[in-house]
Amino acid sequence: MMRFSLRVFRLRNPAQYVALAFTVGVAVGAGLLALPVSREGPGSASFIQAVFTATSAVCVTGLTVVDTRTYWSGAGQAVILGLIQVGGFGIMTLASLLGLLVARRLGLRTRLTAQAETKTLGLGDVRRVLLGVAAFSLAFESITAIILTGRLATEYDEPFGQAVYHGVFHAVSAFNNAGFSLYSDNLVGFATDPVISITIALAVIVGGLGFPVLFELRRELLTPSTWTLHTRIVVWATGLLLVAGTAAVTAFEWSNPKTLGPLSIPGKLLAGFFQGVQPRTAGFNSLDYSEMNETTWLVTDMLMFIGGAPAGTAGGIKVTTFAVLAFMVIAEVRGDPDVHVHHRRIPPGSQRQALSIAVLGMFAVTTGTLTLLAVSGENLARVLFETVSAFSTVGLSTGITADLPSSGQAILIVLMFLGRVGTITLASALALRARPRLYRRPEERPIIG
Repeated sequence: MMRFSLRVFRLRNPAQYVALAFTVGVAVGAGLLALPVSREGPGSASFIQAVFTATSAVCVTGLTVVDTRTYWSGAGQAVILGLIQVGGFGIMTLASLLGLLVARRLGLRTRLTAQAETKTLGLGDVRRVLLGVAAFSLAFESITAIILTGRLATEYDEPFGQAVYHGVFHAVSAFNNAGFSLYSDNLVGFATDPVISITIALAVIVGGLGFPVLFELRRELLTPSTWTLHTRIVVWATGLLLVAGTAAVTAFEWSNPKTLGPLSIPGKLLAGFFQGVQPRTAGFNSLDYSEMNETTWLVTDMLMFIGGAPAGTAGGIKVTTFAVLAFMVIAEVRGDPDVHVHHRRIPPGSQRQALSIAVLGMFAVTTGTLTLLAVSGENLARVLFETVSAFSTVGLSTGITADLPSSGQAILIVLMFLGRVGTITLASALALRARPRLYRRPEERPIIG
């Protein structure tokens, strides 16, 4: 009987190690945040506050049930910052890198696990990718932190030590698409500051492209004809969604007296661009989302659900999934037997994976929305926004997160975890389950439509 039990609970898929690692990360983070030293003031955080914040940080979401600036002490904020960095980098990726640095070698199981999390194409590339990911992440975060520190110290008269702390925290949060801020109004106070807004927006965009794309662009930025199909899809889809998101937010909020209305035209364009970037799964806001029009919420819902690129810090179903589905529809409308993109054919396996991830994502959002509606009493538009934001690990909110009952916050915890870990596990599991079949069954067509 004991032997049978061990077989049942044995981890057979490398992606399962990723899920287990994130679970352990959340547990450790919640334990640290529950300590009295992590809270500003007497007492300690409640269980739900600690678990929610730890999950949001490890899953680089950014949803909060308390004010990060005033509720958590310096120690608590440091824990959150560490969880963001570990979660964005990838817990198993980080563990593999540490093992590589200490032992100077990687075992087969470690390479398989790191490959599942980083989406490395070959086992021989894992070592190079791990070192490249670490170097690029630290370098880009450092540059972003330097720019933010200089701006905060010179233009906002923050003491240099505080400016450094705020600069580093927001640089890490931005590059990892987390959306945590040390300002009580998030970044509303910087809505018309081009240096702060554009720096953070660029960090969000770069972090959301995914490391394979970043490495390829570093080598072949000026020769797009040599880009792989994956890089082409990510770059073009990201650019299209950024333009569409910016245009939609700016147009729908242009005359809203509680958001873009009072700003000058340059200020409106800057704030519209910033908020068009954030649904890429970052979660910062320079405008008050609780005062936005429901049309803007719906557009943001769609952008958040799509998310960023695979093998990066972004969430959502990913732009490649969305693009493959779009090309499948185009091929079907044209009557083409195959799906072609840039003179390349998308294999049926990739099509099925994209469809499976999208459908299961919609199922998770629908189920979460229905359950949250039942326990919260909030209206559909706000609940849907919150659910999509949690599942897509974005962190934008219409302001209802802290007011939800504990059961509602527990639902968001599950959605955040599924959004960050579930897509990795599902995509890897689908790829590993692919196997040739030596026979085909008789064909019969059901009536469609």
